[in-house]
Amino acid sequence: QVQLVESGGGWVQAGGSLRLSCTVSGRMSSSNAVGWYHQGPGKQRELVAMITRDGLTNYATYVKDRFTISEDSAKSTVYLLMTSLKPEDTGVYYCKTGTFYYGDYAADFGAWGQGTQVTVSS
Repeated sequence: QVQLVESGGGWVQAGGSLRLSCTVSGRMSSSNAVGWYHQGPGKQRELVAMITRDGLTNYATYVKDRFTISEDSAKSTVYLLMTSLKPEDTGVYYCKTGTFYYGDYAADFGAWGQGTQVTVSS
């Protein structure tokens, strides 16, 4: 079973940057993508960005042009570079394998990891 571990979170002032890392181990199975999710305080977990095995990327509207998702296959790592951070970006960030198909993305079944905390102050 695939395992993912998030890291790279921290505390920054608004306008700052962070790069999150998602290390992937185990078998991807039928999954063809990895997504980064954000869960703000008191809110549901929401997809922020995803990247497919073919390198196709998609972003939530509120992070477009600020966040960049990328992957390094040699290191089995998916990154999320976050720039121009806003207080609204505060929360826990998770990565999860999933499937992207004709514009729709769905996370795989299974438990979520611990995530990594990002705090943006104004």
